[in-house]
Amino acid sequence: MYKYCSNLYKYERYQSRTVSIGDISLGGEYPIRLQSMTTTNTLDIDSTVNQTIKIIEAGSDYVRITAPSIKEAKALKEIKEKLCKKGYKNPLIADIHFTPNAAIEAARIVEKVRINPGNYADKKKFLSFEYTDEEYNLELDRIYDRFSPLVKVCKEYGTAMRIGTNHGSLSDRIMNRYGDTPYGMVESAMEFIRICEDHNFRNIVLSMKSSNPLIMVQAYRLLVNKMENENMNYPLHLGVTEAGEGMEGRIKSSLGIGTLLEDGLGDTIRVSLTEDPEYEIPVAKKIVNRYRKRHNHKKIDNHCKQMLNPFEYKKRETSIIGNIGGSNAPVVISDISFLNKIDLDVLSNLGYLYSKQNDKWLIKDLAVDYVHVGDNEFSIELPNQLGVICSYSNWNKNKNKNNIFPELKVDEYKESNIDSLKFIYISDSQDIDQEFIELIKKDDNAVILLDTYNEHGLSHQRNLFFHLINLKIKSPVIIGRYYENLLLEQLQIDSSVDIGGLFIDGLGDGIFISHNNCASIQEVNKLAFQILQSTRTRITKTDYISCPSCGRTQFDLIKTTAEVRKQTSHLKGLKIAVMGCIVNGPGEMADADYGYVGTGYKKVSIYKKHNVVTKNIDSSKAVEALISVIKDNGDWINP
Repeated sequence: MYKYCSNLYKYERYQSRTVSIGDISLGGEYPIRLQSMTTTNTLDIDSTVNQTIKIIEAGSDYVRITAPSIKEAKALKEIKEKLCKKGYKNPLIADIHFTPNAAIEAARIVEKVRINPGNYADKKKFLSFEYTDEEYNLELDRIYDRFSPLVKVCKEYGTAMRIGTNHGSLSDRIMNRYGDTPYGMVESAMEFIRICEDHNFRNIVLSMKSSNPLIMVQAYRLLVNKMENENMNYPLHLGVTEAGEGMEGRIKSSLGIGTLLEDGLGDTIRVSLTEDPEYEIPVAKKIVNRYRKRHNHKKIDNHCKQMLNPFEYKKRETSIIGNIGGSNAPVVISDISFLNKIDLDVLSNLGYLYSKQNDKWLIKDLAVDYVHVGDNEFSIELPNQLGVICSYSNWNKNKNKNNIFPELKVDEYKESNIDSLKFIYISDSQDIDQEFIELIKKDDNAVILLDTYNEHGLSHQRNLFFHLINLKIKSPVIIGRYYENLLLEQLQIDSSVDIGGLFIDGLGDGIFISHNNCASIQEVNKLAFQILQSTRTRITKTDYISCPSCGRTQFDLIKTTAEVRKQTSHLKGLKIAVMGCIVNGPGEMADADYGYVGTGYKKVSIYKKHNVVTKNIDSSKAVEALISVIKDNGDWINP
């Protein structure tokens, strides 16, 4: 019923069909391909050629170029010819949204076209009304007639097609019948796939993109499940749309893409960053490289059947122990066990600022809930809000102090008789024997600290969660992972996938990133909170949805995104979208509370949800206008 991958316990690539895209085929036994998209004006031939070369030289297999009208579609011919003369023959992909004529023209020139079902031949007016079955089928007939000419051209010219559904641009017809859901996203694609198959055209790639990694992951899983039931196995293009910039963009992209790659899903990926496109490829490489030797991982014992619905989010039911578990937001534990000294500077980097003048602690939004000190001693008085986790031997020396809690190995737990909060370290199912099960089921103060040494760690830890659920053990679980000798960007990628992927499935009551020679404690602390923010499990700051730009954008998107962030980063809990054009605007900012959307040359419209509030104002005044709309709706607070 819930099947969506080849194996939940062993790394295996899902066997998709092979799709021919020029000289670089996709799917089947071929490696995971990388791609990016130009941000230049397509009609500026030389700039587009030069940027395409930068992307290819960064390691991209494919390059996507926007073709919003037939003029840009025709320009692809000259772009391709100039690239060939310079020795670059990587396949080009035309990005199409609203214009069937442009798609047909492009399909005769480039190796692949991408169409969005919600925009290409469907209607998106944000209208709510009921469709009868007859009306719905008449719409499908209209789409069949509108879409079929492109299918025939692709079949004639050997051009591949990506049917790319976006969460925010589902048609009114789909929205009214299926809602703004992964189910609607999948059905939107399936309608177009069935038309292709009716014409015996199967050179198809599929994508299910969203700016929300949870929606994105659920939609891809559901798509594979649907294909399995209909004897299809088309390759998948993975990406989190409008992921953003910097650390946030890397974490969101890694979280969504990596969670699927962990289960063997995905044949090509695009990391969508609001940065120059050549910077996307090194991040994509770091994500994909995690799986080059993954099949050699240590065997994971399958103790029980799958215990979760992978298509819908539901948090694992757990007991409440202090501020951990139940309806509490996940806690953050910071590893400071490797430090020689614990002082006020250390605490300030973890969100606790001491005012000597007022003799008070100032607690920031990114203040950790617990610190893990191991065997280290601490001489300073700590804030009452901060818990301390230490080794069992260290705790025995300090157990009369407030907020000091032991970490116990399973054998220590069995031999001890502690009636207060304690953390029990588990790294394998062998730790969960009958004696442990009987003890922990009666213990109202036990929190599990779950670790793994398996290279396929997400699957290993997920299996341990399944084991706990099967045994009806409701103790809260902190997800812990240890990393060493990594650069910061690789740490961001690895931990986002390894730990964040479990939170996407509703597993975990806290996060603990243990590290050595990777990053500062402040950087790791920010990383932990951002993983929780990106999984929507603990909101501590403003959430930004920003597109990676393309040739349709007619203002400086990178500069604008930075300015919007500067002015609004204190608005905790709000979701603000900065969208380059009207194509990716009111639709694809589906999750946002407010939107800043390009509508023409240096022209911007401001949205509240899907409703335009201020139209076509000069981009130089648009940030001020955005702030004004936020204030008018009562969501502004002074920084």
